[in-house]
Amino acid sequence: MVTVLFYILAGLAIACAISCVYHKNPLFSAVSLIGVFISLACIYLTLSAPFIAVTQILVYAGAIMVLVIFVIMLLNLDEDSPHTNLAYLYGFGGGLGVLLIGQALFVFYAVNRAGQKSVESTAAGQTSSIGKAMYTEYLLPVEIVGILLLMAIVGAMIMSRRLREPSVAASSEE
Repeated sequence: MVTVLFYILAGLAIACAISCVYHKNPLFSAVSLIGVFISLACIYLTLSAPFIAVTQILVYAGAIMVLVIFVIMLLNLDEDSPHTNLAYLYGFGGGLGVLLIGQALFVFYAVNRAGQKSVESTAAGQTSSIGKAMYTEYLLPVEIVGILLLMAIVGAMIMSRRLREPSVAASSEE
């Protein structure tokens, strides 16, 4: 049953990815990309990795796609914009597609040749194993990332305050 569900979700992800590339409207492409991210999160759930699935939804389907949609709306992309001649990219894209299919076939061959390992025997992707690794073996990098994020937030607040102060002073002089 899990294998059938995996193939259904993989097909949905591929269909959404093709839809993302096919649409000329960038907003529809962004919505299709959200479908790809949600399908991948469901695949992670079938692989017993709930933490990675939730992170996929929160970070990619949530924050990153909101940012992408805001940029699309701010750019105000029209469908009537002139397109440059990109016909030479069809051959390049076809070559990359053949390379991707060859890589996928090699992976299938390597997995079948090496034999399949039990997924349930490993705790990879489980919230408890990620938490133990983050706060034991990788505690220093986690703390460094936290401090860097705090510095970025403080820097953004200082920069926004500096940008706002001259406009307030200029309006009070008039």
